[in-house]
Amino acid sequence: MTTPDPEGLLAEQLLRLTRRVHRIQKRHLEQRDLGVTPAQSRLLRTLAHYGSPPRMTDLAERLEVVPRAVTTLVDGLEAGGKVRRVPDPANRRATRIELTDEGRATLGELRGARRSAAEEILAPLTEKERRVLGVLLDTLIDGDVAQRC
Repeated sequence: MTTPDPEGLLAEQLLRLTRRVHRIQKRHLEQRDLGVTPAQSRLLRTLAHYGSPPRMTDLAERLEVVPRAVTTLVDGLEAGGKVRRVPDPANRRATRIELTDEGRATLGELRGARRSAAEEILAPLTEKERRVLGVLLDTLIDGDVAQRC
């Protein structure tokens, strides 16, 4: 008879929840027919957090992917009119990526899709359970055990 492994069970539950979240978000994105993949939507959201257009290497670092992956994502987004490459004023060999007006509009739609996906995912929880979940998730994300003491 094997002993239950609570951490293993929690890890499995987290992985299952993560997969469910991705499935639901993907469905909400597809319903809005925005013409962007989940990876492209992540790049658009990341772009929105920069004050000035970042270089592709900055995006690769922030997204924790190889630069070639960013090039592929940018190529697709640029073809769809959501981003554009602009010269780097400080280094003429470098290129920066900026959102277009269409990209900003798509970001608004993406936020709506994420909100509706979150509503679906969190529907079974009460307001109090949602607040507790938020605190627990913050603790896991930050990894700071001292905050709980």
